[in-house]
Amino acid sequence: MPQTLKPPFTLDSARLKVRRAEDGWNSRNPGQVALAYSPDSVWRNRSQFLQGREAIIAFLTRKWEGERDYRLIKELFAFQGARIAVRFAYEWHDQTGQWFRSYGNENWIFDGQGLMCCRMASINDLAIEKADRLFHWPQGARPDDHPGLSDLGL
Repeated sequence: MPQTLKPPFTLDSARLKVRRAEDGWNSRNPGQVALAYSPDSVWRNRSQFLQGREAIIAFLTRKWEGERDYRLIKELFAFQGARIAVRFAYEWHDQTGQWFRSYGNENWIFDGQGLMCCRMASINDLAIEKADRLFHWPQGARPDDHPGLSDLGL
């Protein structure tokens, strides 16, 4: 397991923390993703409120069952001490084949061990045509040469 990045964050460590979070979510492995959060982590995701790793695993399992061919890009927005703010977008389609791009912002707070103890996410979904997709890579981590959000004009 890679060394945990702990607060206080620098610009480089905050960017790396964001990229590791993106890579984790793009794995679509709920158990693996949950390990980045403290055992009692508190979440607000849209209008849902969760607490603890088991709730996170259950939430992510449901999420990725419905959000097919999920691809996510996160970008550092701001950081200070043990806090990081990110903006993100992800593309996915539902069971009918309708594609969406979901845009959002997250505020993260980390404990002294570098585990996220609080995640607050606001997200909006936009229906898009398949031809308007911008995130094209095989399932898994985004390749280093794939453009980020700012590069894509998002």
